[in-house]
Amino acid sequence: MASAEEMTIPAAPASATPPSAEPMPFALRVSERLRKFVEFVGRWGSWLVVPMVLFTIIDVVARKIHWLDEQGRLHGLQVFLVSVFGRMFESTMLQELEWHFHAGLFALVLGYGYVMNSHVRVDLIRENLTFRKKAWLELLGITFFYIPFCLTIIWFAFSYARGSFLMNEISASTVGLTHRWIIKSVLFFGLVTALVAGISVWLQVAVALFGDPARRFRLMTLDWPEEAGNRIEGKERVKLEGSMDSLAAPDDKLREKTSKILTDG
Repeated sequence: MASAEEMTIPAAPASATPPSAEPMPFALRVSERLRKFVEFVGRWGSWLVVPMVLFTIIDVVARKIHWLDEQGRLHGLQVFLVSVFGRMFESTMLQELEWHFHAGLFALVLGYGYVMNSHVRVDLIRENLTFRKKAWLELLGITFFYIPFCLTIIWFAFSYARGSFLMNEISASTVGLTHRWIIKSVLFFGLVTALVAGISVWLQVAVALFGDPARRFRLMTLDWPEEAGNRIEGKERVKLEGSMDSLAAPDDKLREKTSKILTDG
């Protein structure tokens, strides 16, 4: 009879490596890098809203403020600003700066809105589909509509900016802005960023469809099946039941909160 020292216990089979501990697929790594680039452009581009609002306020307010001096002569704030700081505060210049900053803001956050899934979706069919059908719809939509459309308008935007640069285009107004090729180049760059956003989402959806079904990662435009009911298009669903009424008077809120504490106790 074999001794206890000679007896061997077969080793238990090694457990499979959890999907989360496995190396991230190459397609997902590329998708993440593209997404970070789009987010970087979008976050910095969103700051254009500050000068856009500022110039709009100055343009509207400065034209409405007037006063009379001791000799009865009429003066205006806008005339004063132009005489002190220069032509930048002329009405035409301010209005063109407004739409330049607005165009830049829109162009640079277009792709950011897609990767953050903040664009409005008017859809009566997609919301009732299963996860895989939604993913297929996203993949086919990007492949046959989003990317071809972006490539088309990028081509025209490049010709638009190049022609403006070669002819040294200026404003149609004689007192407007010069170097119009700058804002047209920003438009071109924003459209390229939107294309990069589409490629990032395409790679991610392709991994979700054809990769390991047990792997989970943060989706940009879809929700995993187990998130159904808790999230809507990447946003956390707000449950009104059980929450305090934000419009209630402070005393009513306090009484409601106290009642909940006593009830739970």
